[in-house]
Amino acid sequence: MPRRFFCLLLALLCCFGAARAGDETAVFTVEDSETGFFVTDETEDFPPAEYSFSKKQTAHYESDTLIYTVERFTIGGVTCLLTKIWVQDPERQIRKVNAPWGESLDTPLNLARKIPETVLATNASGYITKKYPDIPDNYPGKSEDYFNTTLGSLVITDGEVLRDLEGVPFYGLALSSYGITLYRGTDNRAVLATQPTQTWAFFEPCAMQVNGEDLLPPEGTWDIARERHPRTILARVNRNNYLMLHVTGKDEGASGLTLYRINTFFFDHFETEWVYNLDGGYSTALMIRKQQKNARLNTLVPSKQRVADVICFTE
Repeated sequence: MPRRFFCLLLALLCCFGAARAGDETAVFTVEDSETGFFVTDETEDFPPAEYSFSKKQTAHYESDTLIYTVERFTIGGVTCLLTKIWVQDPERQIRKVNAPWGESLDTPLNLARKIPETVLATNASGYITKKYPDIPDNYPGKSEDYFNTTLGSLVITDGEVLRDLEGVPFYGLALSSYGITLYRGTDNRAVLATQPTQTWAFFEPCAMQVNGEDLLPPEGTWDIARERHPRTILARVNRNNYLMLHVTGKDEGASGLTLYRINTFFFDHFETEWVYNLDGGYSTALMIRKQQKNARLNTLVPSKQRVADVICFTE
């Protein structure tokens, strides 16, 4: 391990230990432009966020531990659903469900229903199949070695490590006591040092913005960003508050939005710690349970596409 990176890793471990040991709010940031090593976390609890952006409310749920509001609006004639989320205990209440690892995929609704306490859920990671065989160049082996699994050099579900590719940096999201954290090219050892219970990932350039900095590649250099598609976007405001944007792409003959247009939307209306592009296209799905007695989890943005995992917000 290069000495420079070892020092960065040591700094992270020291900060992490201090955060665990103290009762006060702990915030640490470790960053290096050459290695892409970046993590920023905080343990403070935040109340439900207030936003100036507000549109027609489609659904609302409120309990002592979880609040969500879904708002419907259009961007350029394309229907979008923005979900504002507050969760009291992210580490406990944000869950992940995998399809049978390496064996098969399943629909987002079927996966989300596997956790009875699920109130809100979305499709999440990109995945590798015979139909979608692309893997990063630095993954060892062949595409077929990864069929029916998610992208990500580090894959964790409920604390179990399903994949840990040595020497392949992690690009994606990880859940720990700090909530959902974004990593951009971080060594897996540093991610594991934060004791994550879940991870989600897509392609390397899917971090769209961090702390007001535009991270998307220049226009015209990445097809996924410049093409119009249905989208699933997750953004973090702070440890307890998150935003999800689902772009349906089913209106006026439109096929969705570009990531550049979506990035502009978030820059114009919200202050976020980060914005991340989850899997979209035919996988785009939003599932909610209304606040009614014996209500079941149902789709607000339906998808019959089989996927590898979902993010669930639970009671």
